[in-house]
Amino acid sequence: MTKVVIGSRTVETQADVAENWGAARLVEEAVRHGEGLLAKDGPLVVATGQHTGRSAKDKFIVQDAETADTIWWGKTNVAMTPAHFAALKEDFLAHLASRDRLYRQQLFGGSQPEHRVGVQVVTELAWHSQFIRTLLCRPTAAELAVFDSEYTIIDLPSFRADPAKHGTRSETVVAVNFTEKLVLIGGTAYAGEMKKSVFGILNYLLPVKGVMPMHCSANIGPDGDTAVFFGLSGTGKTTLSADASRTLIGDDEHGWSDTAVFNFEGGCYAKMIRLSEEAEPEIYATTRRFGTVLENVVIDSETRALDLDDNSLAENTRGAYPIDFIPNASEKNMGPVPRTVIMLTADAFGVLPPIAKLTPDQAMYHFLSGYTAKVAGTEIGVTEPEATFSTCFGAPFMPRHPSVYGNLLKDRIAKGGVQCWLVNTGWTGGMATMGGIKRMPIKATRALLNAALDGSLNDAEFRKDPNFGFLVPVAVPGVDTALLDPREAWADKAAYDRTAEALVQQFIDNFAQFADHVDEGVRQAAPQAAVAA
Repeated sequence: MTKVVIGSRTVETQADVAENWGAARLVEEAVRHGEGLLAKDGPLVVATGQHTGRSAKDKFIVQDAETADTIWWGKTNVAMTPAHFAALKEDFLAHLASRDRLYRQQLFGGSQPEHRVGVQVVTELAWHSQFIRTLLCRPTAAELAVFDSEYTIIDLPSFRADPAKHGTRSETVVAVNFTEKLVLIGGTAYAGEMKKSVFGILNYLLPVKGVMPMHCSANIGPDGDTAVFFGLSGTGKTTLSADASRTLIGDDEHGWSDTAVFNFEGGCYAKMIRLSEEAEPEIYATTRRFGTVLENVVIDSETRALDLDDNSLAENTRGAYPIDFIPNASEKNMGPVPRTVIMLTADAFGVLPPIAKLTPDQAMYHFLSGYTAKVAGTEIGVTEPEATFSTCFGAPFMPRHPSVYGNLLKDRIAKGGVQCWLVNTGWTGGMATMGGIKRMPIKATRALLNAALDGSLNDAEFRKDPNFGFLVPVAVPGVDTALLDPREAWADKAAYDRTAEALVQQFIDNFAQFADHVDEGVRQAAPQAAVAA
């Protein structure tokens, strides 16, 4: 029998536990046990089955003395009773003890030593172990010798929750207990649940230390200027931060301390569907590397060739790869505090311009609003783009009240004199549901971002948007002027005006929940309905 320490409990299991195995052994193990196939150029290709995205409605936080007054309870952060969690844990640990094979990784969430947390992750699948060791920060041999696992994540896809006994919604469960420092994931093979659980832990712990946790990518320019890119899945965080002319800090989760922007992770988790070698060469190259894990990418069983355009298994195809697979990645996953903040949105209504300059009050307004479009396949049940407001550009991962994160951001912006921009990577010329309407050209988005980051965009002529009040450039070299005014891109101007008016009202209605938690300047940054002549 092998002993596994879970918090204050020691669980005896019949399994041999693979401790901190590296990529070669884990991939070999995954292939041997039929968990996936090795593609012709080296990556491991796996299928996650029914769950090809996060199971947002199956996530719970235990409500107890520690969390009763610290969690922002509601539709996003749903309570589980301590009694239900206790029953779930007992059955989970019994299931763990019955496994034939187990894998354990000891890893860090966070790259800045004074702000990181030690996490042990126990999985029943070898590829899950390879995934999480890729996505989190890997300790050195010296650090492993004295490693302290403050939090534990147990991931058992073969476990089935009992709603009557465990207080769950279905047989799938993601249960977080901040008091016991334990996360239980069952009934889903989607590996992203593990990394997002660590993100949630850091989002809970860091604000108390005055550190701003962010759902963002980040990179550094040649002059040492750090930029952060807020945005939900599918808005372009990974794509736009992987810029050959800038050094990548990370693509998804970061902290902003007094001295640095630091990556929470040691890898990247990029969308792969319809990936283009021409448009995204750095990310495309990772699909031809050993050590990459590709989820739900279609592979020919004979030739082992990949088809990145085939969405028959999922629209949300993903690739997990070490950050050093990107040629110009930061060695320490850290950079200076930011000079520029980019807020990415994928506007499904075709109303927002491709870029707009924000005041600090407007930045906080749009940060708390978190407007974007959910992209097909990112969450269970989302089959086509739909408009959504996800506060802080990451509501599912923010356990505390949004004003906590919003005020931290506003303070950081004010102290650093940070320039803020709203960038729309969504649709232009009409709504996403209209036939023939396309997303913003990535070349135009990159040109606008480059101008914003090198400072040249500040010299452009600007107009005030009649609906949202922010400043929009009139002309930018290398960008089709027609793209800069979304109303002009619509064939039916009256239809644009009606759509814009409806979207403005959605912003106003959504922000009502935050109005009492912000100052008057932020309230005045709200959009105003205005019908163009």
